Amino acid sequence: MNLLALAPVVVVWLLMAGAVSSQASEPSAPLDLWPKGAPGEKGDIGTELDTTKPTDGQVAGKRLMRVGNVSRPTLTIFRPVADLNTGAAVVVCPGGGYSILAWDLEGTEICEWLNSLGVTGVLLKYRVPARAGLPRYAAPLQDAQRALGVIRQHAGEWNLDTKKIGILGFSAGGHLAAMASTHFDARTYEAQDAADELSCRPDFTVLIYPAYLNVKGQPGRLAPEVTVTTNTPPAFLLQTQDDGLGVDNVMAYGMALQGLKIPAELHVFPTGGHGYGLRPTDQAVTGWPRLAAAWLRGRGLVATK
Repeated sequence: MNLLALAPVVVVWLLMAGAVSSQASEPSAPLDLWPKGAPGEKGDIGTELDTTKPTDGQVAGKRLMRVGNVSRPTLTIFRPVADLNTGAAVVVCPGGGYSILAWDLEGTEICEWLNSLGVTGVLLKYRVPARAGLPRYAAPLQDAQRALGVIRQHAGEWNLDTKKIGILGFSAGGHLAAMASTHFDARTYEAQDAADELSCRPDFTVLIYPAYLNVKGQPGRLAPEVTVTTNTPPAFLLQTQDDGLGVDNVMAYGMALQGLKIPAELHVFPTGGHGYGLRPTDQAVTGWPRLAAAWLRGRGLVATK
């Protein structure tokens, strides 16, 4: 268990928020992930839109954007300023139950935080909701695999190190990040171009309150589609005991990594629930960005200052 003093959490957040403008460039225009159209799309999903209603709950007193009906996946590149760039990049996968994407809470705000560490944030707008007749993760996994190849294809142009490309996800996005971290030996779609000839294995994984990783009612047992092997990337894992989706998600994944001696750091907090992003509240778990930054720093992935 890890408890952080609440006052430093707020101070860290304020300092980080104030520093973003000086440590990040303007995000890129969205880049089409599939120039010829995403595999299997029939154009029957409906118009992409922000599904947030006035009555929907806020997080830390602030509204969040819930993007739905995504059939045209994109990447948006958030780059740190040149003199802070470490060459590392992270694909950011917002959560939303594979139904919507928590676009700002678990997307843009995360990329801006990564920029403050000298890391390029690559915000993945993956397909939602789940496609009928397919596993809920099927289309999103294609998007994540494709994203990792595209990033490596553009590494020179974006000043990235092809051996420092990770993935981070929240909730369902955490499940997607875990799937991308355990399914990389072969693409789940036919190759489109040269990007699909490059590795889609993440070099590291960050899972924040991930979902769907364990078999319900069987603590410690991974869901059958999550196939951890000796080549699964190192991971940082975090969840609370009162998370409605169950702390067994990180416990099962962490135990699987431990069993194969894959480096992992696991944090479990007693309270804090689910869906807080990195917005500070009176819950100690919302200090997780400091812990994650230290883990990334220890792996030589972020700025040392």
